[in-house]
Amino acid sequence: MAQQGPSAFDEIHPPQRELLDDCVHCGFCLPTCPTYVLWGEEMDSPRGRILLMDLAQKGDISLDGPFTEHIDNCLGCMACVTACPSGVQYDKLLESVRPQIERNVPRSRADRLFREAIFALFPYKRRLRLAALPGALYQKLRTVPAIRRLAATLPGRLAALESLLPPVSVREAFATLPVHTPAVGPRRARVALLTGCVQDVFFHRVNEATVRVLAAEGCDVLVPRDQQCCGALEVHAGREESALDRARRTIARFGTLDVDAIVTNVAGCGSSMKDYGHLLADDPVWAGRAAAFSARCRDVHEVLAELYARPESDDGGPRAPRTPVPGRVAYHDACHLGHAQGVRNQPREVLRTIPDLELVDVADAALCCGSAGIYNMIMPDAAGDLGERKAGRIREAEPDVVVTANPGCLLQIGKYLPTDGFADVPLLHPVQLLDASIRGAAVPRR
Repeated sequence: MAQQGPSAFDEIHPPQRELLDDCVHCGFCLPTCPTYVLWGEEMDSPRGRILLMDLAQKGDISLDGPFTEHIDNCLGCMACVTACPSGVQYDKLLESVRPQIERNVPRSRADRLFREAIFALFPYKRRLRLAALPGALYQKLRTVPAIRRLAATLPGRLAALESLLPPVSVREAFATLPVHTPAVGPRRARVALLTGCVQDVFFHRVNEATVRVLAAEGCDVLVPRDQQCCGALEVHAGREESALDRARRTIARFGTLDVDAIVTNVAGCGSSMKDYGHLLADDPVWAGRAAAFSARCRDVHEVLAELYARPESDDGGPRAPRTPVPGRVAYHDACHLGHAQGVRNQPREVLRTIPDLELVDVADAALCCGSAGIYNMIMPDAAGDLGERKAGRIREAEPDVVVTANPGCLLQIGKYLPTDGFADVPLLHPVQLLDASIRGAAVPRR
């Protein structure tokens, strides 16, 4: 037998041998994996990537070259975790391997600078707000033919950034939520809201709707003014040290609040915050606080569904009256809500409390839309193929409205859906529809 060489991984949280051995290479993950569906390449499937991790741990291959290429190709959508009959924790394996690459594999200068630019902007609300000023101007200039022609000449990654620019409103970008919004009627719960970074600057209307809905359903809502980025984007990209620093700051800010739940309305943020207990498990100072914090984290749909599930004798059920919202509504499962958090039924239960709303399914619902954190910016070709595929499936459902609980998904679907008569279909967060129903307002356009 050939002697096993030293592991290619360093000693900081390498993938665990028992997790690697859980995979029996059965193939149930293959039809759920976006990159395998696109390319049919074994090494771009979950079991193929686990094999590469196994070989790297045994010292048979290095981390540079093909190993990094195939790991970078992974969206981290976790559809394989849902599909696996053996309970393979691919999420934990990927979570341990991406930091290994970031620490030990030099990237090209262009790749490194592009990634640094992303993380110098997106986790910082103040910088995003400043960026909203030229962004709003550019959106007005975008209608000028010469500007459109210039944008069409941008290379791949820059073209992806330009095409994903969210609708920019300077007023909304600089708006703030009340620190405390009292419950309407007797209080049923007291919650704190994480407002997010991109969410609060470019999708502030979603946060406003979230606060109104929670208050209308009997929740006191606290919004700490000095909250910062939760670190989700950095967790998903393998930037472990800075991600954990952000996790600690988030725990410190929210952990001492006297609330029943810490609420998120962003799938990616929620999945990372619920994982703080694991991410900081070997930190003797923060492990206990992180576990307690994660145990209190809830997606907004979970909070509402739990209130509605209470018996009426315990002040359960929807409290706020609804007005009808007639029409076909397609719900897109954001991967970090459905696969990573296991929150699938609750958004549908919440939407079904709206009179006259017809909830329709989207075919291949488990397959990622291609957003996946920063994936649609760093892997624009693969993300584009997945975006076109998802948009096609949504069109087949013939919806009047499309809803999903993640800003990245909203931007990605919004990039590819508006063709073949679907340019005017509103793309919304589910709480925006519920908010419109409760207020008796028209369905918002975005």
